[in-house]
This record gives sequence, structure tokens and C-alpha cells, in this order.
Amino acid sequence: MTCGLTQGGIEVIAGIDNDPAVRETYEKNNPRSKFILADVFELKETDLTAQLSLKKNDDDLVLIGCSPCQYWSIIQTNKTKSEKSKNLLKEFKRFVDYLLPGYVLIENVPGILTRKNQSGLDDFVADLEKKGYKVHYQIVNMNQFGVPQSRRRFSLLATRLHSATIFPEPSSAAAPRVRDTIGTDKGFPNVPPGNHDNTAFHHSTAQITDLNIRRLKRTPKNGGSWLAWANDPELRREKYTGREFVDNYGRLSWDKPAPTITTKFISISNGRFAHPDENRGISIREGATLQTFPISYEFPDPSLTVSAKIIGNAVPPLFAKRLAETIIKAHKKLAHAR
Repeated sequence: MTCGLTQGGIEVIAGIDNDPAVRETYEKNNPRSKFILADVFELKETDLTAQLSLKKNDDDLVLIGCSPCQYWSIIQTNKTKSEKSKNLLKEFKRFVDYLLPGYVLIENVPGILTRKNQSGLDDFVADLEKKGYKVHYQIVNMNQFGVPQSRRRFSLLATRLHSATIFPEPSSAAAPRVRDTIGTDKGFPNVPPGNHDNTAFHHSTAQITDLNIRRLKRTPKNGGSWLAWANDPELRREKYTGREFVDNYGRLSWDKPAPTITTKFISISNGRFAHPDENRGISIREGATLQTFPISYEFPDPSLTVSAKIIGNAVPPLFAKRLAETIIKAHKKLAHAR
């Protein structure tokens, strides 16, 4: 979000996260933004305001909430670890109530809307409207905004400065595909599984077992799935006899958007994350590019797992840029009207 908003012309004062592993990457790429290592549940409104010299009722202030979304995700995972984070929307509301910024921006998974009574979204929106905010929210497919993924996300943009809601319009250009983004002709050379790229480009790939290499060799290129070897006694997956989890071990398709880039995109067993042609998973840089991070964005952590988590959890910068441009356009129009 910081990357895209900055590209769109918004000065990002600070970013808050409770994971120390993301600090190096954030600070390296966002030198003008302060990284605050803090648990939002323990962070006081007065302390944050003093630390950043914020003003209440600041028309120029944009307050952004991109809380962890695992609890509200439709992905079938153990929700125990994310139990606490399900209430982060309520914690975010404390800061909105205290600061009353000109703009409020939220990004999350669609489950926050489909389960809005449980997530607290209904109460959050009602409270914003009582305070005079015009609120627009919807489920957005990022592919309609120039991101080469089928990535559905919840996005909310509210303002107390305008008489009507504001929100970016979908792109009129053709929806981008995998081949528009990665491939040898786009500067991504062929590499083997387990490739270590120590340059800033970070075209590094996870190592995979001999069994999975044999499976990939049998998986049709350009969109093939594990169903091609489902009945092979040496290759078959014992736990799966039907078409469930058909995307796992599958290849990306050149002429379709990528699936949602998750925090596990470097692992071919966790989704359709195998390269369309090569017998490997996609690299850190390929995943970042499919998320629309610029090539100049660096991922210095030596752990592929940490970098993949940062990339998969991110708001695609291109969509964040569109949000920034929408806010700035509306803000300039307001200034001219005054």
C-alpha cells in the first residue's frame, strides 16, 4: 500500500506492523516513511498522534487499515492463530474516532463483507456515516484495475470532505494476462528450482523434491493440472481421488490472469503456482511482478518464505496507486472549489 500510494502522489508518513521480519524490506524501499513496530491492540491513539505529530480533523490526512485477513478468508485453514486479528477493524475504528481524518481507506478479503455482521463492518460503516463520511465499499477484482491476477478484495474509501462518494473506475484497457507480465521476453530468464539469485532482482525459486519434478514433467504446459497424472501409481496423490484442490501442483496459463498470489506462492503444492512452461515454481521476482511491484522494489531478506509472505499479503501497488490518484483528484477539485 505504501509503495502504490507513494507512486500515486501521496506522502506516506508511516506504516505500522507487529512483525519485525518485514521491517528491513519496508525501510529499504520506503526511506521517507517511518516504520513503527507495534501491536495495534496495545497502541494508544494519543501515543501515535504524538509520535507522528498528527493533527485531529486534518483534511489532508488519509488513515489506512490493511489488517491481517486470515480469519475472514474463505481459504480453509486453522483460524486459531488468527482469532485475535478478527477484531482489528474495531481497533482501527479507535484511531478514526480520535483523529477524524479527511479520508479513510480499508483493504481486506471479501469475507469481511460477506460476514459483515460478525466482522463489525456494519457498525463501522454506520459510525462513519453518523460522523458525516460518504462511504463507498465493494468487492473488487484487481484484474479489472490492471493487475494480472484474478484477485478479489474488499475495498472501502470514505471521505467527510465531499458531498458524494469517490472510488476509482475500472480500467478500460484489456485485462492483463500472465504473458503480459512475466516470461523470457519480459526479462525473466529460465532458471531451475532452487535457484539462488543474490542480486536485487531476486529471481530465486524454492527447491522441490525429485518426485515433484517428475510430476511437473507430466503436467501439461500452459495451464495443466495434476489430473494428468492422478492415476499414475508412482506420482498420484494418495489423499485426493477426485477433482478437489485441482489447482494445487497446477501450472499458470500464459493467456489468463494469474490466480491470487498468496503468501505460499513459492510452493507448487499450495496452489496453481508452477511456471507455465518450466519445471519449477514461480520465483520471488515473478510473484512480486504479478503483484505489480516495480522491478526496483527489493526484497533483501534471505528467507524466501519471509519475502513470499510480504508479497502475498500486500495490496497490489498498482491498485493502491489508483486509489491515491482518485483521492488526489477529488482533493484538488475540492481545493479549487474553495
